[in-house]
Amino acid sequence: MSRTHHNPFSAYHPAVALTYLVCAAAFAMAAMQPVYAGLSLAGALVCAACVRGKEALRHSAWLPVLVAVVAGANLLFVGEGSTPLFTFDERAFTLEALLYGLCSGAMLAAVFMWMTSYAACMDSAATTALIGRAWPTVALMISQVMRLVPQFARRGRTVASALAATPAAAPHGARERTANNLRTVSVLMGWGLEDSLARADSMRARGYACGAKRTTYRRYRLRRADVVVLAATVALVLLNIPLAAIACAQYSFYPTPPQLVMWWGYLPYAALMLLPATLSLREWWLWRA
Repeated sequence: MSRTHHNPFSAYHPAVALTYLVCAAAFAMAAMQPVYAGLSLAGALVCAACVRGKEALRHSAWLPVLVAVVAGANLLFVGEGSTPLFTFDERAFTLEALLYGLCSGAMLAAVFMWMTSYAACMDSAATTALIGRAWPTVALMISQVMRLVPQFARRGRTVASALAATPAAAPHGARERTANNLRTVSVLMGWGLEDSLARADSMRARGYACGAKRTTYRRYRLRRADVVVLAATVALVLLNIPLAAIACAQYSFYPTPPQLVMWWGYLPYAALMLLPATLSLREWWLWRA
């Protein structure tokens, strides 16, 4: 769990956070439609703010750049569409290609933010407790990735700081900077390989893969409140699956996208996206009372 900010899922069973965040990320990846992409990105940002607090602003500051890069790349390399924005060297750059790129960039940004919320809500112990018995290898891989990727980045900053503190090792020119970066990567690879040997010996000493039934560090029990929130999440997901399918089937970017209209089917998806904010407001109200 995040130790710097109280997230709305911390009071519930980990299955609630797992179900909601996985389904939200799946909708963000599957619903290629402007309204759904916008709601997914807005919901991901709201969830990140509820889960990570002010730290979410730092992680989302570069999202406009990501959306702009994806939109620009699609505008440059895709020539489909019937509404030219401008022409260059007898090649038309269309509005439809730009809109498709903006929608794709919003989807990619939303998935990234959902994954950051998952990393903040689900630690290795919770992941292992939920799927460790059914898929022990998958649970081990997920927990190791969640542990080792931040560790790798933290160690990279440590090595870079140590090199920067040595004036004699300061790079001069692009060639020396490249050699300095390769030296940092070499140090990190050696450090990681040494740790992997120690980690493998430790797992073997603790009886990993010996055939015995695995236990979990924490014990989680489903309470009434967990069942209520989980049932509400599943109901919203099941309701939104056919609605999203209808909306995506009726919308196409090429050759000309249809005009978007107000539709009641967007409301259930907005409710699903606002579930973390609803849980946060509920907890705030209970503590206020």
